[in-house]
Amino acid sequence: MEGADTPFVLPALPTIGAPWGPTATDTSFGGAIPFDGAPYTPFSKNDKLGKAADWTQDSSRDGRDQRGGRQNYGRHKDPYQAYGASTVSSFQFQTAEDEGSFSVVDSSRSAPKPRSFGPGGAGGQGQSGQRGGMQRGVRGGPQGRGGARGGYQRGGAQRFNSGRGGYGGASAGQDRNGAGQRGGRATSGRRFGWKDYDKPQRTRDASVTVSPDWKMLEEIDFNRLSKLTFDIKDGVDVDTCGFTYYYDKSFDRPGGISERKLQVIDTLSYNPTTTDDPVIQQLAQTNEATVYATDSILSMLMCSPRSVYPWDIVVIREGDKLFFDKRDNGPLDFVTVNENAIDSPIDAPEGNSKDSINTPSTLAFEATFINQNFAAQAVMESSEKHEFAHPNPFHNPEEGSEPLGSRGYRYRKFDLSGTAGAADDGLQLNLIVRTEVDGAIKNPNGGEDQLITIKALNEFDSRAPGAGGALDWRSKFASQRGAVVATEMRNNSCKLARWTVQSVLAGADQMKLGFVSRANPKDNVHHVILGVVGYKPRDFANQMNFSIANGWGIVRSIIDMCLQLDEGKYVIMKDPNKPVIRLYEVPRETFEEGDDDLADDE
Repeated sequence: MEGADTPFVLPALPTIGAPWGPTATDTSFGGAIPFDGAPYTPFSKNDKLGKAADWTQDSSRDGRDQRGGRQNYGRHKDPYQAYGASTVSSFQFQTAEDEGSFSVVDSSRSAPKPRSFGPGGAGGQGQSGQRGGMQRGVRGGPQGRGGARGGYQRGGAQRFNSGRGGYGGASAGQDRNGAGQRGGRATSGRRFGWKDYDKPQRTRDASVTVSPDWKMLEEIDFNRLSKLTFDIKDGVDVDTCGFTYYYDKSFDRPGGISERKLQVIDTLSYNPTTTDDPVIQQLAQTNEATVYATDSILSMLMCSPRSVYPWDIVVIREGDKLFFDKRDNGPLDFVTVNENAIDSPIDAPEGNSKDSINTPSTLAFEATFINQNFAAQAVMESSEKHEFAHPNPFHNPEEGSEPLGSRGYRYRKFDLSGTAGAADDGLQLNLIVRTEVDGAIKNPNGGEDQLITIKALNEFDSRAPGAGGALDWRSKFASQRGAVVATEMRNNSCKLARWTVQSVLAGADQMKLGFVSRANPKDNVHHVILGVVGYKPRDFANQMNFSIANGWGIVRSIIDMCLQLDEGKYVIMKDPNKPVIRLYEVPRETFEEGDDDLADDE
């Protein structure tokens, strides 16, 4: 190789005084024109060096993923926008003006196809996929074009069916972006949870008005209450009063019963508060216990983490004793409906009487009316009945001629001393609760009668707002009883938990649940009985995932808190819009006669 012996010598490198490239007047690169006036593109230090020319990328997509479209745009790019990234490159090749209109293939939008009518729908936009619904008897109008999409129209009136993808939405059954329904699935219906954030927040009023002279002492959130636990032994009877009739077993026939009309039975039933009970007053004088309450009040405390609607309980501290009271015609005197449903019943707008029978207050009156009459109808009135030790302590035969209802009262003592912690200090802590039973069943083996509680779940309208996705009981109860019960466990979790607790406190052997529906969804006066299901209280509590020990832990903690207070009157109130209960100190005359303006009675 010629010149192989010549040593290799590095060329002389110019000395650069500036740290970043040549100066603006440097002409050492063979040109007479300086860098001044040359095209310049902004750049940033975090710009990555790429290819000088990339012929595989489609510049018309602006760097988007050709398969994913805009959904993958910028997914793997640097999160910080490079300086000058949005500036048009000065070096970009500009095509000639006369080439802009040149195209080998005509890519312009094709002319609209003529409408045709076939089995799929009304043509036009409805041709894309009409399989999800039907259209019958449509007479013109903009809604008659483009297909029913998830519903059908008959005689101009729109009706929506559930199909397989949810019930038809509120926007005339039209799906988003006009995509239609392909594959036979109705995708146009409203999806649960869709745009729930856009709904106005539901604001409820408190069960009582907090007066300025009330002093808040404690605030406890439900998360803390849900972690408490306390195991105790079963209660023992201290006294028993009243009587009960025997249960009508024809309601328990296999396969359900034929629909029976719910009868209105005029009977007297009493549910006075704790301090108005003469038996409890006598037991308090003999110091039988430290704390006194009724099963309705105690069940509300034990199930408070499941409650949504507001409620209040009055606490009276006298000496070393504690009394838990309720207000007359307060929330504890009424039965709630679908309290725990995702879309619970709401109040009807002013001036709209169409849905006034499905408001929370109206449904509560209806459910209370159903429970009282169903409990009276489910027993057989006869001379044969289960008698307790003493007669009904609240009934005075001289005051009225109406017959007494089937109701037995068991005053039971529970030992809460246990080993709950340092708060015990070795003191004896007993609780006396007035419990109620509604009927009795004869023991086939000749033993003691079995005591039962009788309650009723009611259906108002499965298609009305607030139904909570419940099935149509009239058509589904016989064939899908388990699904109906599971739905009620979800929508009425607090109510069913309270009924279970009351049955456990009363020592009842069974709990009978009746299923009552309206004879007409638009009529809240006439009802029919569809069937009855019986459960053992503790087994039903396990099915609902309700812990009796947690309920006793809540009661013990609240009792310990109240026993540290001075003598006086206090109110435990559930916040109407938050999962929180608060303890207020109130004046002695609060809720007395003449002070009813503070109570927001439903």
